[in-house]
Amino acid sequence: MQSLVTPEGHTGRSAQHTCRPLRPDQARDAATKFLTALDPPPPESTVQNVLLLVSELVTNALRHAGAVTSLKLRADRARIQVTVEDPSPAQPRGRTPDWTGCTGGFGWPMIQRLAQSLTIVPARPGAGKAIIAALPR
Repeated sequence: MQSLVTPEGHTGRSAQHTCRPLRPDQARDAATKFLTALDPPPPESTVQNVLLLVSELVTNALRHAGAVTSLKLRADRARIQVTVEDPSPAQPRGRTPDWTGCTGGFGWPMIQRLAQSLTIVPARPGAGKAIIAALPR
């Protein structure tokens, strides 16, 4: 996993972290390190929501687009932003959840409920998309 943390990650003003996780657990580990470096630290409920968002967004990118191009975490005094880029231009779409546990269908609705704002934009021309989810800090 490649990683970059900006020095302002420890100041409380703004922080940024970029990496390219190959698995959801790597994404959660990166998010945990990022969140614990924030000053002041976010409340535990926010930490859990960010970790769930990161896990679901990365899992969906791996499952439906085949890869994560990048995971970007940003925080300022007011909000925490999670951006996951993947190589597919296909938009996420909801589907009926499978309560038998075989085919999923829970991730996208969960992401939509957890995020205060959710934006999908082209990552780069012809190079997939970025899903940007923000939560209050």
